[in-house]
Amino acid sequence: MAELKTRENNASVAAFIAAIEDPEQRSDARKIAAMMRAASGSRPRMWGTSIIGFGSYHYRYASGREGDWPIVGFSPRKQNIAVYIMAGFSGSKKLLAKLGKHKTGKSCLYIKRLDDIDQAVLRKLIDESIQTMRKKYTTRK
Repeated sequence: MAELKTRENNASVAAFIAAIEDPEQRSDARKIAAMMRAASGSRPRMWGTSIIGFGSYHYRYASGREGDWPIVGFSPRKQNIAVYIMAGFSGSKKLLAKLGKHKTGKSCLYIKRLDDIDQAVLRKLIDESIQTMRKKYTTRK
């Protein structure tokens, strides 16, 4: 079974954010990091080369595949910011309807800029996702 390539590491989150070319996206990344740190109570850590994660949980699928992943995190990309939250928790659809301009994937929320969305709703989505993850999995800060 192939090992997960994206792992928690000791790379500098501050240096990663400082290297973001677009000043608005750099500012948004700092704001999202502060929001996630406050919500999770965890320090930011790099996962792989481009994901900033907070806390972690261990998962194990019925197939036997298992690994560790951030409880919540994000990745500032050229096209958008991918926000990694647990999808499908109670009330998530209602919150997403209030969020503003976004797209969704399986467990990703894609936003272009924080100015495009209601940041209080994003914070609520993050809070609810973290609570769901902590109930469902063994987590660590």
